[in-house]
Amino acid sequence: MSAPPARRAFGKTGLTVPALGFGAGIAGDPSLSERQAEALLHSVLDLGIGLVDTARSYGASEERIGRHLAHRRDEFVLSTKVGYGVPGHEDWTAGCVSAGVDLALANLRTDVLDLVHLHSCPRSTLEGSGVVEALVRAVAAGKVRVAAYSGDNEALAWAIASGAFGSVQFSLNLVDQGAEETALPAARERGLGVIAKRALANAVWRRTPAATEDPAISTYRERWNALALDLGDLPAEEVALRFAANLPGVHTVLVGSGRLDHLKQNVAAISRGPLPEGLERAIRLRFRERGAPWPGVV
Repeated sequence: MSAPPARRAFGKTGLTVPALGFGAGIAGDPSLSERQAEALLHSVLDLGIGLVDTARSYGASEERIGRHLAHRRDEFVLSTKVGYGVPGHEDWTAGCVSAGVDLALANLRTDVLDLVHLHSCPRSTLEGSGVVEALVRAVAAGKVRVAAYSGDNEALAWAIASGAFGSVQFSLNLVDQGAEETALPAARERGLGVIAKRALANAVWRRTPAATEDPAISTYRERWNALALDLGDLPAEEVALRFAANLPGVHTVLVGSGRLDHLKQNVAAISRGPLPEGLERAIRLRFRERGAPWPGVV
């Protein structure tokens, strides 16, 4: 069995995180029974995947994490997202953020949330709605350890430069490398914790195109075909994880599989460390040649 993912200092936040985190959207999937969700969540922690990232929009994910993992709370860093979907509050208002934090605390059955992200809102919302200030107040009140932002491109750049956030989460993978030369060095310079989402690029190399699908998946498939990367004998999933997890300034990458065998494979891949230098260099060069103008996929 592979060793658990090594833990890393999470910027200047005082937290430590594993190189591999769990994107818990799958835990809220209604097709997953309560018993299946419980088994999955415990397997995640048993494998040493000690960061669990959820959100208000992930169905029953928060409630299930609270129900099944509250007694193991000291084993993982808990991350969620707010700003919308709170009854009685208009989305993207200060009141919605404050109430969202309180609701997450109740759902997740915890006294404090390690990371709370404002979830993919545009720059105009960050600047003028009071949501940033509401999140900062939740930190001051001891309800949240680290104020965070999840998003890409212009809004992400503003969030990093604002000084209001201790960590950020953004898309970074084989076909979405733009942030490596913009957001990533800026976050590293400020000592922010960095979570790379979509590290597997939705595994478009093994997805069959669908008549209707998430536009992000279609975009990633087009990019994958355009890049035509030569990965040698290594599986694409392993290359993707090792590439994203070992970029300077990235502290953890998220995977969201509901299959135990896939999670074990992901842990094993991360344990192998950085890619061979020549392969990593070729991947980055090919992106600069063919994908430099591509924006980050939100």
